[in-house]
Amino acid sequence: MNKKKHISLKDIASELGVSISTVSRALKNSPEISAEMKEKVKQLARKWNYRPNPFAMSLLKNSPRMIGIIVPDIVTHFFSSIISGINDLARKNNYSVIISSSYEQYELEKHIIEDFVNIRVEGILACISQETTDYSHFEALSYQNIPLVFFDRVCLTDKFSCVVSDNAHSSQNATEHLLNTGSKRVAFLGGANHLEIVKQRKHGYLQTLRKRKIPIERELVFCKRIGYDEGYQGSLKLLSQPYPPDAILAMNDSLAFGAMRAIKELNMKIPDDVALIGYTDEAHSNYVEPALTSVTHQTYKMGTEACNLLLKTIRGEKNIVKKVIPTSLIVRNSSDKRPEKPKR
Repeated sequence: MNKKKHISLKDIASELGVSISTVSRALKNSPEISAEMKEKVKQLARKWNYRPNPFAMSLLKNSPRMIGIIVPDIVTHFFSSIISGINDLARKNNYSVIISSSYEQYELEKHIIEDFVNIRVEGILACISQETTDYSHFEALSYQNIPLVFFDRVCLTDKFSCVVSDNAHSSQNATEHLLNTGSKRVAFLGGANHLEIVKQRKHGYLQTLRKRKIPIERELVFCKRIGYDEGYQGSLKLLSQPYPPDAILAMNDSLAFGAMRAIKELNMKIPDDVALIGYTDEAHSNYVEPALTSVTHQTYKMGTEACNLLLKTIRGEKNIVKKVIPTSLIVRNSSDKRPEKPKR
């Protein structure tokens, strides 16, 4: 490298495994960069006889500092609240955000990542699509020294930091609640089995059945996709069995609302005939009839924690962190079968 005629910020960044912007700020003694990282950058710059390119530096100076955010669906309360948390913390740290939706499509997700790289975002926050089973487009970011943090639906947790909810624990609590309030045969309505979030929530459900010595029946588990139509069709299938469930734990409120439609079309009552619990606690959980019991997330906090991890990574921190955000079960009218329900 010493024989190279012109040493660039990119060369130094590649050698140290950090972003170009981190190298630039380290050379400017930015307080955002740790003393250890500043010293590493300056030592390498001296060793390689680095000389700044005035034209390139002016472009870098005048360019906005941007973070890219990719979500599967931009219109839900769940994701909009996470984005609000990210955006607020990013702005406090002088970053702008670019938000894009994959619409649950793997190919579109890949193109968005490519676009983010091309416009030179300083880091990316991502929630993967339901179609995504190949993670090579994310792995490539580590070779390009572009910081990446996952949230909610995650992958490659050995390579990248992430922020998740307490998925297994929350589904255990939800299943326990159904069994403690009069339900006998609890079904699980989930999404694509390859998603870690589905695996964890299904695991919590199964663990509770094992703990209560209740036989596990495959026909009570329906996992296909996350969505209203899938919730409707899946619930019709579950409830058409010779021995149908008398409760459904839906791992997403869209699935739960689809289940609610199916239950009503079959002239069944909620919760007397079929108790129901959803996830993510969309704002309209209060407005359906009956009001939907939901596992609610601290979505705004998920956003700020994910952004905070990304900012630390941009500044040169190497530790891989998994941040688990607790949830709570909000009990409403859709889940308790007992004739005389305790006052809440």
